[in-house]
Amino acid sequence: MKRNATAVWNGTGKEGTGNLTTQSTVLSQTQYSFVSRFEQGVGTNPEELVAAAHAGCFSMKLSFVLGAAGFTADEINTKCEITLDPAAGAISESHLIVTAKIPGISPEQFETAVADAKANCPISKLLNTNITHEATLG
Repeated sequence: MKRNATAVWNGTGKEGTGNLTTQSTVLSQTQYSFVSRFEQGVGTNPEELVAAAHAGCFSMKLSFVLGAAGFTADEINTKCEITLDPAAGAISESHLIVTAKIPGISPEQFETAVADAKANCPISKLLNTNITHEATLG
């Protein structure tokens, strides 16, 4: 299975602008720029998209891990915070904040499932950075 996205950039790194389009067209010529990446401008940025990918991938993997252990979540809510270190030119951390409603699970079983999902979701495996988490049963 392959998925794709296309980035188009025009101009210099600081003054230029770009757009992103995904294969599904959920993003279709979505604006991004220096301002949307390093300041608070309109548009998206690569780190926001990585955060969305990591949160989504982790949540789905956690659902599979829970299912294998005999549990079904009523809800898994994951926020991912990506930290970009501009001086190093690298993402220095991906922090997952998960709250879940899972009938019948113990806190220990939940933490084990979260740790498994964090280590084994494909986006976690892709990222070359420190991955941390907070997990709360709701």
